[in-house]
Amino acid sequence: MSWSFPVGRLLGSELRVHATFFLLLGWIGLSAYSSGGTAAALDSLSFVVLLFACVVAHEYGHALMARRFGIRTPDITLLPIGGLARLDRMPERPAQEIAVALAGPAVNVVIWAVLIALGANTSADALSDPTATGNLAGRIAAVNLALALFNMIPAFPMDGGRVLRAALALGTDRVRATRIAARAGQVFALLLAVW
Repeated sequence: MSWSFPVGRLLGSELRVHATFFLLLGWIGLSAYSSGGTAAALDSLSFVVLLFACVVAHEYGHALMARRFGIRTPDITLLPIGGLARLDRMPERPAQEIAVALAGPAVNVVIWAVLIALGANTSADALSDPTATGNLAGRIAAVNLALALFNMIPAFPMDGGRVLRAALALGTDRVRATRIAARAGQVFALLLAVW
């Protein structure tokens, strides 16, 4: 992917960061600093870095599950809007595609569960002010649960859309299943835009 550069290798895949990710960090840091000073900037940047570490973990969930089916993941790229695990090829069987698609959100659910077990506070009062400093574990736990749920919306090309396509491919050909899942994605995008 152009405008991205490698930062290392992990678990057999090259980890890349898109240059615009640093623009996002700079903007968040400056915005938080202007409204709350150094403490707010550090807290906001810590939150974003931890959030994107969870996004990387989500993408490695996909990559490691794909590897179980003999599919390589040459690289994972971190973008301002999330992450992208580039698979060498699509899983051959619908059940494999479902497993690969579910692995990413499953990682987010595990992170959420571990943080909750460790005492993270995700109460509405604790999370009501997203600009407030503190409660980093609670905010990371909440955002991981939100990521898992959001990714499972049955709108292609999101993980839920991939599950939908694979489920449809059990009863029809892959091209038709992709068309139906893509239409569902367009409907969800339209509904989101209207909302």
